[in-house]
Amino acid sequence: MRRIPGAALSRVSRPCPDPHWQPVPASIQEVSTTAARHAQPRAWLRAVVWLVEEARLHPKAGEATLRVARDLARRMDYIEGTVLYDLDGTATRCALSRATVKRHVAYLRELGCLAWARHGSRRNLRLPGRAYAGTATVYVATIPYAYDRAHGHRVGGRGFRARVVGVPVPAAGNARVAEPGCRGREPQSLDARSRTGAVEMRGRLKDTPRRRARTRTTARANSSAPRSPMQVAADIRIAARVRPLVPWTQGEGLRRLAHALRPLIDEGLSTHDVAAELTSWWLTWRPAAPAAYITARLRDRASASPYDDLSAYAHSQTARPQTADHNADPTSNPTWQAWLQQRRAATEFAVDRRTDDDRRHARLYSWDRWEEVAAHYAADPDDALDLYGTRLCAYAVKRASIGCRRP
Repeated sequence: MRRIPGAALSRVSRPCPDPHWQPVPASIQEVSTTAARHAQPRAWLRAVVWLVEEARLHPKAGEATLRVARDLARRMDYIEGTVLYDLDGTATRCALSRATVKRHVAYLRELGCLAWARHGSRRNLRLPGRAYAGTATVYVATIPYAYDRAHGHRVGGRGFRARVVGVPVPAAGNARVAEPGCRGREPQSLDARSRTGAVEMRGRLKDTPRRRARTRTTARANSSAPRSPMQVAADIRIAARVRPLVPWTQGEGLRRLAHALRPLIDEGLSTHDVAAELTSWWLTWRPAAPAAYITARLRDRASASPYDDLSAYAHSQTARPQTADHNADPTSNPTWQAWLQQRRAATEFAVDRRTDDDRRHARLYSWDRWEEVAAHYAADPDDALDLYGTRLCAYAVKRASIGCRRP
């Protein structure tokens, strides 16, 4: 190319290597009309990097486009792939102007990597406590068919609800060690899994050992019982109703939460009873893995056995070597007789025996009556701990000690 002396140099955008590629029209950049499939943040970012750096389909997309895409991916919903536009915040974080951010977001829409889930507007929503609040723009991550076609993906369905149902599997017999400078690749297979021929059965094979004929199954824990799909679905429905009621469980998936709540569900507790049980733990922090925390707490509660028989004390006192008379007649043991007399004196004027249901009800529904709990603990600490538990008693004593009063 001959350069004209004194002429101003102008930057020319790099040419598009695919002359047949056309930008996605604005009319099909909506969720309801797009031909691209829905994606999650990590897969979406890989597709954007490939489309911009390797395929170079859009002549104006470049490093600034990737900076904007990485900022959007960091803020995307992990499951739905939705993200707030946040024009001013994106421009600040990417060190770009607002106009530049608008242009590169438009490039992502033209590539088919973004679709409108909701258009923003300047109409005031009149939210309480705010003088002005406009409607935010919401985008959703999408991957165009050009990416799937180039990578040999088999896609099931059409449009936004399409899904990848098959990925290329390299042939096992053609694998070889890569040599330096060799960039050749084997032909891609469009099958989702390798196909094997059917086994021919000739004659009767009656001498096959049973241990080889059995299929390997995963070991099931002794404490768990098989659960039907209907029961699993019912557990998930209960977990879906419990999760909004207990704030520190809202970061857990429904299946994991339902599996952790199985011991409470098997006890016959309703949705609100399960939520009350979790709330009664009085957590002031958020566990990183709520389902694992619930499982550990329920396992500890089952192994602690807080309602053990009081005769364990007598058993520990009688663990010393006994004489032949005591072995012949255990009731003649003086320690045992002393414990029985102490037990009769303690229960002579006692009320009806307290049940586990009474304890559970008191521990779930007495948090707002902490003054009564504190008075009960001051009068009879042992009985209060047996009825309300250590956590509720500690909470009531703490509230009473700092002089708090219920309005």
